[in-house]
Amino acid sequence: MRLSIPSSAVVAALVGFGGTLALIVAAARAAGADPAQVASWVTGLCLAMAFTSAWLSWRLRMPIVTAWSTPGAALIAASAAPVGMEAATGAFILVAVLILLTAAVRPLGDAVARIPAGVAAAMLAGVLLRFVLAVFETAQTSPMLALPLVALFLVARLVSPAGGMLFVVAAGIALAFGLGLVGPLPDGMLRLSTVTLTTPRFEPAVLVGLGLPLYLVTMASQNLPGFAVLRACGYQPPVRPILAVTGLASLLTAPLGAHTSNLAAITAAICTGPDTHPDPAKRWPVGLFYGFVYLVFAAFGASLVALFAAMPGDLVRVVAGLALLGPLMGALGAAMAQEKTRFAAVLTLVVTASGVTAFGVGSAFWGLAAGLAALGLERAATLLRRG
Repeated sequence: MRLSIPSSAVVAALVGFGGTLALIVAAARAAGADPAQVASWVTGLCLAMAFTSAWLSWRLRMPIVTAWSTPGAALIAASAAPVGMEAATGAFILVAVLILLTAAVRPLGDAVARIPAGVAAAMLAGVLLRFVLAVFETAQTSPMLALPLVALFLVARLVSPAGGMLFVVAAGIALAFGLGLVGPLPDGMLRLSTVTLTTPRFEPAVLVGLGLPLYLVTMASQNLPGFAVLRACGYQPPVRPILAVTGLASLLTAPLGAHTSNLAAITAAICTGPDTHPDPAKRWPVGLFYGFVYLVFAAFGASLVALFAAMPGDLVRVVAGLALLGPLMGALGAAMAQEKTRFAAVLTLVVTASGVTAFGVGSAFWGLAAGLAALGLERAATLLRRG
């Protein structure tokens, strides 16, 4: 046992939790959650991270750490209008069932894998773009709050690409207090978390417009990169058992309001490399320490949610947008990488970013549909020319 094992776990958990908590709060607000449901959402996610990371790492003897779906949270937060927590919970259950089916039914996993990577990445980029643009829209209305945080982010990412957002979050909270923008804080800030059960409601428009895109971005932008990180570090993770565990965790925590659990990608790189331990076979205990840290977050996450709830909305928008700059960069790179799918990817991006809604179904679905349709027409035209 080396000190680098627990320290890597703590850093990874802090980066994953602190860097994107504002986005979870924004997603919960967009879904129409009340303060108790927001706290329950975060608590459910933290419990899922704790138990799946500890169990998978111990069972498989690999440094497997899980995370909530950051792109999924961005997708929820980008909803044009609140769908209601009951309908959102129904969509979360659908996603969990689809992940379990992916683990159990090989053809379904193969069908997801056949979606062109450029089109899937473009759908994600279209969702993320709206959040990043909101940073600079906020800079016009609240320059004293937004511009210092943007400047700090540009410097902090040079010092620590993984942990730079922690500096931005801390500075943003301090700046909001200094500018007198913080709302009243609840009595007894340090209190144990509680959970709230939400009865799901299965609305077809929400299942198609939110549930299906949430499943696709989670698979394409979280699980597939998560497996790639493990393989790059010399591991051969069993795909179907890992998907089964994360899918089951998502199913069990969905009634708490929690959206999807999946493999970590960015924070996994902190736990799986030689800095954690020179011997790859001895890195797996990092998942146990990572799980313990998330248990602590689950116990006291309500206090952090209450703190963020008291923060001005402009601060939440700036922090969430800056946190998504890196994922946006990666999504745009993947979307434009292949020339043969570039037009379809651009079409997917602009339709998704437009926020268009039709028949109650959101723009992420229509962006994906438009991109796949364009790609299908191009391939059909190519076959006709050859014939």
